[in-house]
Amino acid sequence: MNEQKPKATNLTAKELVTGSIRLVSLPEVCIRVNEMLDDPSVTAAELGQIISQDTSLTARLLKIVNSSYYGFQAKIETVSRAVTVVGLRELRGLVIAASAVETFSNISDEVLNKVRFWRHSLYCGVIARLLAEQCHVLHSERLFVAGLLHDIGKLIIAQRLPQETRMIALEADSAQRPEFEVEQDLLGFNHAEVGGELMHAWNMPETLFESVAYHHSPKHAEVGIMETYLVHMANIFTDEAEQGLDMLNDKPLQKVDPYAWEITGLDESVKDLVFREAGPLFTEALETILPRSYPSY
Repeated sequence: MNEQKPKATNLTAKELVTGSIRLVSLPEVCIRVNEMLDDPSVTAAELGQIISQDTSLTARLLKIVNSSYYGFQAKIETVSRAVTVVGLRELRGLVIAASAVETFSNISDEVLNKVRFWRHSLYCGVIARLLAEQCHVLHSERLFVAGLLHDIGKLIIAQRLPQETRMIALEADSAQRPEFEVEQDLLGFNHAEVGGELMHAWNMPETLFESVAYHHSPKHAEVGIMETYLVHMANIFTDEAEQGLDMLNDKPLQKVDPYAWEITGLDESVKDLVFREAGPLFTEALETILPRSYPSY
């Protein structure tokens, strides 16, 4: 009979995030934008004025909205115009996406390979968006942000619990088990739960919270059911795509929840389609989202 191993920490997922707020606080401009977006009377010009105070964020945001994700014919040159054409709800996600990479850039690569992490996250975002298009989901671009942020809890764990992060990786490799299962055994929670708590701490929409918190257990979603199942599928498809890479060749894969096919109306043939379309979008996403300060990807 297997003995119950003691947990590596007595913290809960919420406590881990609460204790990380200083480490993972968004730039002041992002916090202000989040507050303003909760005000129904806020204007695009007011938001543009606040965002423009952060030149790095402004440049990245304009680069994103001028990319092929949106396909606008005329170049968008001001933040206020970007707010107008993209929409307020989408802007919240893009501001987060444009900031998250740099917010967590101080994690040691000895603890977590950040380039590998963001490659996985970006590809998942691209696949999630393409799947959403196949399902005719309204404003499918928001699924890119959900996919991009789905594993963000791993970064919190790596920051707060670096030794445990190494233990989780070693155990997952040696036992050929998914990392989220090892996390649950070792910590008492997994990265999806931690990511969900961070979405709450950042005051993100409930659909984004569920997509992040339940991407390994989509049956728990109540508000963003379709979105959560799409991110669930996109994550698994991304894992499958990574199987061709030597460094991840033996990675154990989670199975797609059977209900995912039913609720989305898709079938296995969609994988070939989205994989074909994902390449150019993924390349552009790397150049758009990852800062030049990161190592070569």
